[in-house]
Order: sequence, then C-alpha cells, then structure tokens
Amino acid sequence: MNPVFADLPTTVFETMSRLAREHGAVNLGQGFPDDPGPDDIREAAARALIDGPNQYPPMMGLPALRQAVAAHYARHQGLALDPETEVMITSGATEALAGALLALIEPGDEVVLFAPMYDAYLPLVRRAGGVPRIVNLAPPSFRLDEAALAAAFSDRTKLVLLNNPLNPGATLLGRDDLATLARFCRAHDVIALCDEVWEHVVFDGARHVPLMGLPGMRERTVKIGSAGKIFSLTGWKVGFVTAEARLMRVLAKAHQFLTFTTPPNLQAAVALGLAKDQAWFEAMRAGYARSRDRLAAGLTERGFSVLPAAATWFLNIDIGALGLSDDVAFCEAMVARSGVAAIPVSAFYPDGAVRHLVRLCFAKADATLDEALDRMAGLARAPF
Repeated sequence: MNPVFADLPTTVFETMSRLAREHGAVNLGQGFPDDPGPDDIREAAARALIDGPNQYPPMMGLPALRQAVAAHYARHQGLALDPETEVMITSGATEALAGALLALIEPGDEVVLFAPMYDAYLPLVRRAGGVPRIVNLAPPSFRLDEAALAAAFSDRTKLVLLNNPLNPGATLLGRDDLATLARFCRAHDVIALCDEVWEHVVFDGARHVPLMGLPGMRERTVKIGSAGKIFSLTGWKVGFVTAEARLMRVLAKAHQFLTFTTPPNLQAAVALGLAKDQAWFEAMRAGYARSRDRLAAGLTERGFSVLPAAATWFLNIDIGALGLSDDVAFCEAMVARSGVAAIPVSAFYPDGAVRHLVRLCFAKADATLDEALDRMAGLARAPF
C-alpha cells in the first residue's frame, strides 16, 4: 500500500463527527449549511436530468457552463478568460487540486503551503512527489510574512498553493499581501495554484481579489472555484478551473484520467446559477453575515473571545483567553459534556503549532445556533 495514504491517521473530522453522533450533539464542526440550496438551481438540475442528455458530456465540461464561468469571472472579478481554452469543469475543487498537482509538479519539486490548511493538501502534494515547505500563519490576522516567504521559497520551488479566502482562518488576504506573494512567484518563476472556493462568501462590503488578476500572474496562476460553496450545494461537487491555455492543456490531461467528466445535469444547473444577478450574491452574503453575527454575539455574551470572521462559513474562539492550551481536549470534552461539536484548529497545522483556537460553523439555522449557544452557557466560566 502507498504509505502516503496507508499511514494517514483517522482525521479529527471523522473523530468529531463520530462523537457528535454518539452524544446527540449539535454539530457545528462539519462545514455544510442547513439550507438545501437555491430552488431554481435544484429545479434546473432535476429538469436537465429528465429532459437532457445523460451520456458523457465533453471532457472539458459543457460549453454552456464554460461560457458561464468565463462570463461570471469577467463580471465579478474583471478577468478575461477564453472559455474554449482557459476554462475546465471538474468533479469538485478537490479533484481540481489533485489533478493540478499531478500535472504540474514532478518528484522532488518543492511546494510552498500555508497553514492552517485544508487537510487534503499535504497528502496530495506528497502523492504527486512534491516536497512540502510549510509556512505557518499566525492568528488572529493570518497575514503573510515576508521573512517567512523568503525562507520558504528557493530555486527548487515549483509551485505555491494558496487558499484565499482562508478556511479555517476565516480571513481574506488583501491586495498588499497578494502583491507580496506575486513578487515571490515572479522572482522564483513559480506557478500559483489558488484554491478560491470561498471567493463569494465574504462579508462587510469586502470583495475577493484573485491572484490571477495581479501583474505578471495571469500566465502563472491556476484558479479553482466551487459551485458547492457559492450555491451552498456541497454534495454536487462541481468545480471550475481557469488557467492560461498553455497550462490548461496539461491540466486537462490529468483531469482526463481522474474523473474525466461531471454529471451533465448539474453542469447545466450551475451555468444557470452563475448568471444570477448581483442582488442574489449580495443577499447570500448578507444571510451568512447575519448568522455569523448571531453566533458571534451569543458566544461573546457567554464569555468567549471570538476572532473576527471576514469570510467563509466559520468563526474561531480563542480558548487561550480561558487559560486553556489544548484545543483537541477541549473539543472532545465539549461534545461529550455539553453536546456541541466543533473542530480544533490545530488539526489544520501539520505541526500542531496553534493549539488555542476552536472552529465553529455558523452556516446553520437560527434554531440550531441558538441550541448550541444554550448548551454552551456557563462553559467559558467553568471550562473543562
């Protein structure tokens, strides 16, 4: 068996989900919304399933969806993309990440990664033969540090993998940080693989800036988006990849031998969704911001220190303010004794560098959030 996967331990996500089931807990650990997703998009998928073709669609994706992706990014982010040569549809963002890493790095190439990170990054990099160079980002701002970048980048660096907006930091890198990273990419002739699945889930009037749009980055950036995150349809697994045509030719070959294609009815429905007007996206953001504020206010009233959350479906509490320093022990005790499941942020740091933050998902119904808050009453004053 391949040791990259055979030696992986049980993830904290599996552990916490199992404990949540055993204790009948309110599960704020798993990152999916209670909302079933937009009616019109789901209805379009159902109609396309019955009325449309259900055989292999084009390997690169339905032309209508590729055109919709290009038009969407032109309208929302000012990117000019050729839907024929620079857009590809994948079975979710994780497939897009896996295919890009297999296509772009060779054994021995160094890959710069930022922690906290999505748990798939490290095994995918290692399976592709990459040598990880990890830069730890420090809470509460999770900003890029120029000295740390200088230590991580070298003439052996082939690729940098960036998640922006950042889960679980719930932060959004601004133009200054992105310009710094772009400068390192240009200086070391590095490809940037950008996991931007949270690009629309940003709050307080902020707007996502794609690294691809910065000077000198158009030809060296692979940008990945997700219909699951944009439309709260996490089970659909429809991702989109955009890249300069030279890179896309290689990315497409990796995709061809992974999933090859994605259900055509889902692609047709996502094309409809991407054409929604600006008002829909503003309302979606406002709804999640309201849930964020509801949970944050309730936690603050109960004595918790809540970090700012500028993006994603998550916020973090600082248990260090309670005199605690073991986020795993806190989460295990909280689910068993208070019946609320959360995720220790140390799970997103390969070296466990940060152990005083706990992540909670606010993309839930008001009643679910209120029940969790009721169960956490008094916890901050008498922690386990």
